[in-house]
Amino acid sequence: MLVITTFENSLFIELAISSLEQKGIPKEQIFAVPLKKRTEPKQLFDTIHRADGLSMFDAAAILGTCTMLLGAIYGYVLKWGPIIWGIIGAVTGLLVGFLIKLWMVKKRPEENKQITSEVVLMIRCEDYQWEVVERILWEHTALGVARV
Repeated sequence: MLVITTFENSLFIELAISSLEQKGIPKEQIFAVPLKKRTEPKQLFDTIHRADGLSMFDAAAILGTCTMLLGAIYGYVLKWGPIIWGIIGAVTGLLVGFLIKLWMVKKRPEENKQITSEVVLMIRCEDYQWEVVERILWEHTALGVARV
């Protein structure tokens, strides 16, 4: 059986490996691989083929809709009428919403992301050792554990 797990790069990996060796798993059956981090900067705009879950246009659409509605409502009492004031409100809301979202994305540091795996640990063990291996890995703060 092959057990695959991911860890953050920390001292807990070494502790987990030494605990596994103490439980009878030889060093030759434990394989640790550090992952390379992405070096290219994150792109602000999504394409059809790539999306990262960060939308730049959600705040712009919400603010554009709200200000368009207000412009159309108050346009009945203003000089240019509801259509022109609705268009002015939509454009203004879209620009303000986009600039607010852009400011928020630029202000937020990249290090405040969710925890990502940095080291993959693969262990070859027998079926009867699965519970012990799993318990050791979870005790040493594994991010995820799977068996094949």
